[in-house]
Parts: sequence; structure tokens; C-alpha cells
Amino acid sequence: MKEPAAILTEDDLAAAIERDRAAGRTIAFANGCFDILHVGHIRYLAGSADAGDVLIVAINSDDSVRELKGEGRPVMPENERAEMIASLRMVDYVTVFRDRSPARLLERLRPDVQCKGTDYTPENVPEAAVVNAYGGRVVIVGDPKDHSTTGYIRRLGSAT
Repeated sequence: MKEPAAILTEDDLAAAIERDRAAGRTIAFANGCFDILHVGHIRYLAGSADAGDVLIVAINSDDSVRELKGEGRPVMPENERAEMIASLRMVDYVTVFRDRSPARLLERLRPDVQCKGTDYTPENVPEAAVVNAYGGRVVIVGDPKDHSTTGYIRRLGSAT
């Protein structure tokens, strides 16, 4: 059985992917809150893994999730969300980022491919200009956006 992915600081991740890049591996990057893991997340990450040889998953910190989603979120703390994502066999590296957007991290790491879910199009990916500027490419992966953590939280709330 595959060992869990490494959960790395940004500096350690930068060093690890430089080694992978030197070995000729293509680096794919996916990001998100991953607050309550569901099948839409799994399909997004599987599609992201198919886009490269190595998959980095950047997880929003607790503070950035709260900023994006509002009070009461995240449901699960960042260290637990990171551990769950790291346990998935398609994931090679996990890091937690503190910014509202992954743009700064993308600029630093410069993955070959930025993967976004089907709630985006290549034309409306917020970080596309950053990725295109360093010569990377953006791809849309995963299944139709029929699943959302917010939707599941609402359903759970109405079930009690």
C-alpha cells in the first residue's frame, strides 16, 4: 500500500518539486478547502492527478476558509483536512496555504499544470494570468459540479 503523501511546508514543498522537476516529472497543482470530503473532490483530484506525474494539493488554511465561506467554516481543522487529502493514493504532496487565493503559491512553485474544477472555464480561472505568465497551462478537470460541501452542510442541517 502506498504511503500517505507528504504534508510539507511551502519551503519544503518547493525543494521537493525541484527534485521532481529535475527528474523530468510534470507537476500538477490542485487547490481547495476540502472541508467535508465528498465524491466531487475525489473526482477533481483524480482528474488533476491524470494531468501530471506529480500532484500537489494546496489546502486553504482555517482562516482563509473562514474568509471565503463565512463564520462556522471550516467544519474540520486544516491539519485534519490535510491528513485526509494526504491519505489519497493519487496525491503526492499536500501543503496548507494562508492566502485567500493560490496565486502567490502558484507563482512561487510554478507547476506545469494548474487544475481547476468544472465550476470554472479556462476563461474565468482567477489565477490563469499568473500561470500563463510563467508558461504553465490551466486545465479543467473532474465531474460536473453536482456536489458541494455547502450543499451537504445545508442538507445535514435540515435532517436534524
